[in-house]
Amino acid sequence: MSCADGQETTGDDGRHCFGKREDIIQAKRVVKLVNGRDVLVLHHEGTFYALDVHCYHSGGNLALGDIEEFGGRLCIVCPWHKYKITLLEGEGMYQPVDPSVKPPRPGPWTSKGVKQRVHSVTESNGYIYVTFNPSTEPIESDCYQTEKYRATRAKMQLQKKK
Repeated sequence: MSCADGQETTGDDGRHCFGKREDIIQAKRVVKLVNGRDVLVLHHEGTFYALDVHCYHSGGNLALGDIEEFGGRLCIVCPWHKYKITLLEGEGMYQPVDPSVKPPRPGPWTSKGVKQRVHSVTESNGYIYVTFNPSTEPIESDCYQTEKYRATRAKMQLQKKK
């Protein structure tokens, strides 16, 4: 597999090349459509992360989201509805409020469970590779990884331009 020539990006080992390490560090975020998946690779504080780019909740573009810490866990915040998603596990995070407590105060950050598909990132010879999450269990973000959704999104974007 050669990533250097920019042609072949998928190897026999299932890894997908996203580009030169230094280029991704400089860009901070790279999105590619690979084998039918829209994947975001991002670099934050010395670490690379990979996850499906469309938020599990409503398909918001996570490539535009801020990265913040919630309950001691690094999360990307969806720019559409401010949903918080852990970068390592893809868990949706929320702060429950007990209505019986007056005045109401948010409790500790809690997981909703895995909602966003995350992928593993490796580095080899100065290039960054992503190996897709092998789980066959459906995850909520999977619904945005279809041709039907891409066609709907493209149609909506055309209508916005009119």
